[in-house]
Amino acid sequence: MKTVEQYHFSGKKALIRVDFNVPLNEQYEVTDDTRIRATIPTIQKILAEGGAAILMSHLGRPKGGYEAKYSLRHLIEPLVATFQREVKFADDCIGEQATQLAASLQPGEVLLLENLRFYQEEEKGDVEFARKLARLGDVYVNDAFGTAHRAHASTAVIAQFFADKMCGYVMQAELNNARKVLENAERPYTAIMGGAKISDKILLIERLLDKVDNLIIGGGMSYTFFKATGGQVGKSLVEEDKLDLAKSLIQKAKDKNIQLLLPADSVIADGFNNEANHAVADNRHIRDGWMGLDIGPKATEEFCRVIEASKTILWNGPMGVFEMPNFAKGTESVAQAVVKATRNGAFSLIGGGDSAAAVNQLGYGDEVSYVSTGGGALLEYMEGKELPGVKALE
Repeated sequence: MKTVEQYHFSGKKALIRVDFNVPLNEQYEVTDDTRIRATIPTIQKILAEGGAAILMSHLGRPKGGYEAKYSLRHLIEPLVATFQREVKFADDCIGEQATQLAASLQPGEVLLLENLRFYQEEEKGDVEFARKLARLGDVYVNDAFGTAHRAHASTAVIAQFFADKMCGYVMQAELNNARKVLENAERPYTAIMGGAKISDKILLIERLLDKVDNLIIGGGMSYTFFKATGGQVGKSLVEEDKLDLAKSLIQKAKDKNIQLLLPADSVIADGFNNEANHAVADNRHIRDGWMGLDIGPKATEEFCRVIEASKTILWNGPMGVFEMPNFAKGTESVAQAVVKATRNGAFSLIGGGDSAAAVNQLGYGDEVSYVSTGGGALLEYMEGKELPGVKALE
């Protein structure tokens, strides 16, 4: 796979698939610009070498057709501030206006195309739609790792129309860092799995059981394990159809001599809101009508001790409902332990989605080794699946 590092962009119009699927507030202002900032090195290199940048992305999940709230027009201002230059905008990602703007684009200039997903052909991987997009540029750069697991027109199908196609710095860093925890991990190696459901992470957990020394399970998924082994979990989240699976994972970990750590206790509540009454309970004895919404103090202490002694850390999923301040302490403490281990020389990869949001919100984004921008893509890559967006560049 060719990278932007190996190419000189002088006089070229680079059509760049970026991942600008960023969160916006009610006023359509960007509330987390991590994904925009991540693309700076790739775009800067192209512009600095005398190339022009044509940026294409999706935003949100439009129902098919134009929706003002999903317009990439909202990103013009933040992009101007980021790149300190004018950003031209095409009201449509294909068609006459886009073609004319792209044709007249000069070296050092930036053109942003309207949301790709205003066309259903994008997600269908339509070849004709991809061909129309391809006509806008001379070279194709894919820097959108977050959508690399989708065989969409702009992420995979389009590559066939270019002799020069390559990955950007984001894509390259994502793949390098994922390989590092999959293939070259220094020991002790600890994986921290959180979030609501085992079913979302089952393939990754099974693969990690062949690689890690310690597997920490927190978040909503832990209660399925406790119920499977005879615990009383009250109203906590449980996947009833995954109880046997949870038991088999516990057995597999034992057979492979891996330390599987489940939280000893939880912060429990009598309702799913920040103002609910809350208490601490042993995870095998949660009272009826109450639910676990965060790991408790004992679990936090044990998890942090293991994390701080680790040399490689993969973290995917929060320890509780961290959006609610009363149930955020577990996730915050784990984040602090990961930072502490990193300062002591550990390699830490934060695996996208909610864990990335938590680490960035706490201001620790620069104090861990790498924060992935690709939630689902990273999961699929680590599960051993082939990513269409990566394959198309090979």
